Amino acid sequence: MKFKAEIDVMPHDALLDPQGKAVTNSMKNVGLAEIDGVRIGKHIRLFVEAENQAVAEQKVDEACKKMLANQIMESYHFSVSEAN
Repeated sequence: MKFKAEIDVMPHDALLDPQGKAVTNSMKNVGLAEIDGVRIGKHIRLFVEAENQAVAEQKVDEACKKMLANQIMESYHFSVSEAN
């Protein structure tokens, strides 16, 4: 079966996010001063062939741990659904 994974990788809250800080500081320049605390991360979509959803989730988790997220600096969350 083919599954689709949607993965969000974000810097840990305790770490400085220079990109997010720059965007936060720029919000007032575009008339959006009420927006604060911007954090910038990554969104990854991938497809995986697996016997079932549990195996697909295991493979996605392994990919996140081995390549897609630096667990020292980032956290990740994902969802897996059957691909259309």
